[in-house]
Amino acid sequence: MAGLRSLLHDSKRPMAILGGSRWSPEACERFAEFAASERIPVATSFRRQALFDADHPCYAGEVGVGINPALKSRIQEADLLLLVGGRLGELPSSSYTLINVPQPSQRLVHVHPGAEELGRVYSPFLAIHASPRSFADALSSAATGGSSREPGWCEGARDDYVAWTQQPAVNPGSVQLANIVKWLRTAIPDDAILTVGAGNYAGWVQRFFPFRKFGTFVAPTSGSMGYGVPAAVAAKRMFPSRPVVAFAGDGCFLMNGQEFATAVQYELPIVVVVINNGMYGTIRMHQEREYPGRVIGTQLRNPGFADYARAFGGHGELVVSTEEFAGAFRRAQDTGKPSIIEVRIDPDAISTTATLSEIRTKALEAKAIASPVPS
Repeated sequence: MAGLRSLLHDSKRPMAILGGSRWSPEACERFAEFAASERIPVATSFRRQALFDADHPCYAGEVGVGINPALKSRIQEADLLLLVGGRLGELPSSSYTLINVPQPSQRLVHVHPGAEELGRVYSPFLAIHASPRSFADALSSAATGGSSREPGWCEGARDDYVAWTQQPAVNPGSVQLANIVKWLRTAIPDDAILTVGAGNYAGWVQRFFPFRKFGTFVAPTSGSMGYGVPAAVAAKRMFPSRPVVAFAGDGCFLMNGQEFATAVQYELPIVVVVINNGMYGTIRMHQEREYPGRVIGTQLRNPGFADYARAFGGHGELVVSTEEFAGAFRRAQDTGKPSIIEVRIDPDAISTTATLSEIRTKALEAKAIASPVPS
């Protein structure tokens, strides 16, 4: 900790990334207080946003799939990188391109409870073998006051995050997922629990939903489809007084959608938002990017998901425009039953930053450049 204090004292552009497990609400609060006093921008690792309040003046966003380009640049410009609890595996490291391997250009301080992890991929300038809770308990001994910071460093990182999450992300079709996710943040309390599985639909939740409390985001970091619904059932069973909302793609939902019957059986009023684009969207995106126009095995023949919910004895709603979502969500909550809201979106709306058509066109252009037609 004395070594960390010395590094912080000399750092003009520090950046922290929080991830992993073995945190607690108290540890998160201690780190937030420390970040404020030290003027350190704080990012969270892939699907670990609930470790840091998104409204905190030091919060800089998520280091994961579809990272904010401005945040990526700041991490690469940092002179000190404090990684607490996380591993910076393939997804949060942008396939190991975010920082240099094995020797980062930044001075890397890696805090991790597993000794075997320290130095396994990245060579830290300082390795601290500790759980996030133990590390947070000792943070006060590393305090410097942050007087050496580059002017505007922390404030600029915060501005980048706000701009990224407030930027219009208009997608094709009559359903605008960014607007739905932003509205949902105003409709549920800070302690509500959100769950997701794997799929591009989750990108809207990760970018546009500002998590504010520990333990409010339950999601796999390993690309596990079908996770969101059973996770929501478990979360509601454990915390019956807290609203629980699951987001699932249509293909993701069909992996474990039968667990909706468990919610009905045990009278667990979860709300499942099924984002239905009629295909395995992420796989289709990869197909179009790597083999444009050569689509195979990614189309889906779906049931009516609202009817599916009613067949089990739950509540079902169908949404085909942005304006319909608020009423559907309120009705679902008012029934006191497990509910499914099917949201039908344009298949071209594949991510928060690009459409499927744009990805296909770009891939075809690249292919034409690589293999020009002989004259």
